[in-house]
Amino acid sequence: MRSDMMKLVIFELGGDLFAADVLAVDRVLRYMTPSAVPDVPSWVEGVIEHRGGVIPVIDLRRRLGVAEQTIGAGTRTLVLNTAAGYIAGIVDAVKEVAVVPTGAVTAPPPLFRGLSSDAIRGIAKVGERLVVVLDVERVMATADRILAERAAAAAGAAGGGAD
Repeated sequence: MRSDMMKLVIFELGGDLFAADVLAVDRVLRYMTPSAVPDVPSWVEGVIEHRGGVIPVIDLRRRLGVAEQTIGAGTRTLVLNTAAGYIAGIVDAVKEVAVVPTGAVTAPPPLFRGLSSDAIRGIAKVGERLVVVLDVERVMATADRILAERAAAAAGAAGGGAD
């Protein structure tokens, strides 16, 4: 693909459109209830087994402060490949893979502040719609990642994980 173009996996969270670089998305799975893990942040749903290991599952709606929705037939789990390893994120629906010019992604407005804004790479215009492009590497802050990884390790050691 040309260097001035990027592929985005577009998904829905609470009625809004978000995206991640296609290279950061390892798999799109049908939603399965993760195995619960005690003493984790409210946005960590639990853990699932993936590629022979146990990975944390986060509810991206809660993590980003987006309106909650019930799990439905379209709910999916995105397995994200980060420098620190796999992380699964629950999304309301996966809409499409779109190719956009890199210039179509603009920096988030200065008004965006706080934890969730750290995870925003920019805003892209896809067709006539605006899509929030996430920085998958920053979806979880360092301290939060450590908590989730400890929970996944504990669950893996205890034989946790989805079948």
